[in-house]
Amino acid sequence: MLTVTNLCKHFGGIRAVDGCSFTAEAGKITALIGPNGAGKTTAFNCISRTMAPTSGEVWLDGGRIDHLRPHEITAKGLSRTFQISRNLADMTVLENIVCQAPIRGWRGLMKPAMPPEEVAKAEGILEFLGISRLAHEDGANLSYGQKKLMDFAALLMSDPKIILLDEPAGGVNPSLLEEIIGHIRKLNEAGLTVLIVEHNMDLIMRLSHRVVVMAQGQVIADGPPEMVREDPAVLDAYLGGALEAA
Repeated sequence: MLTVTNLCKHFGGIRAVDGCSFTAEAGKITALIGPNGAGKTTAFNCISRTMAPTSGEVWLDGGRIDHLRPHEITAKGLSRTFQISRNLADMTVLENIVCQAPIRGWRGLMKPAMPPEEVAKAEGILEFLGISRLAHEDGANLSYGQKKLMDFAALLMSDPKIILLDEPAGGVNPSLLEEIIGHIRKLNEAGLTVLIVEHNMDLIMRLSHRVVVMAQGQVIADGPPEMVREDPAVLDAYLGGALEAA
C-alpha cells in the first residue's frame, strides 16, 4: 500500500530523516517506533507532504505521491492525525468532522455547508466511535482524549485507504486507550491499512503486525513485533530496555 524509498529531510546540516526506507503492507498495521528525535514524525510529515522532503520517493498504491500537495494526497486515499489536535475550537464536533469531507470538483463548492449526506456520514462515524453524545459540543469544551477521538472521526470522512496515526495514545487515560485500540483493530479488520507512530510499547506489541524501528533518521530494524522485541541493538542502543519491560 505504501512504499517509502531513501526518504531524506535535512534542516541545514541536520539530517532529521536520512535515507529512510520501509513499506506498509495493505490490510496490515505497521508501527514506526524509535526514541525521541529519531525522525518518525518528520517522516510522517514528508509522507503526507505537510513538509516537503529533501529527496527520496513515496509511493501509494502503485502511484508516486511525494510531488503532490497535501489535499491531493488525501484524495488519493491517505489521511493522517497529528500529535496535537488541530480541531476548530469555535465549531461543534459535528461541524469539525463534516468540514473534513472532500470537495469533489468545482460543483462541490456550491453545496450547502452541511450537506445532509455528509452530516449522516459524520453521525455514523461518531456512532461507530461511541461519541454521538458529543456531536453538538463545542470543540473547545472537549477533554484531551475526546479531541483525539474527534480527530480520529475526521480522519475517516475522506474514506481513506491508509491512515497515519501520530501518537494516538499520547496523554490518553487507560480506559480511553482501550477504546482507541479497539477502534483501530476494527477498522483494520474491515480492510483499512494503518501506519502508526507511538511510544506506548504495550500498544505497539499488542496491535501491530510489523514494526519498523528508526534511530537518527534511519531504519535500524524491521520485522514482526516478536523479532523486534528481541533485537539487542534496538533494546540496548535505542530503547533502553523499554520493549523488554513491555
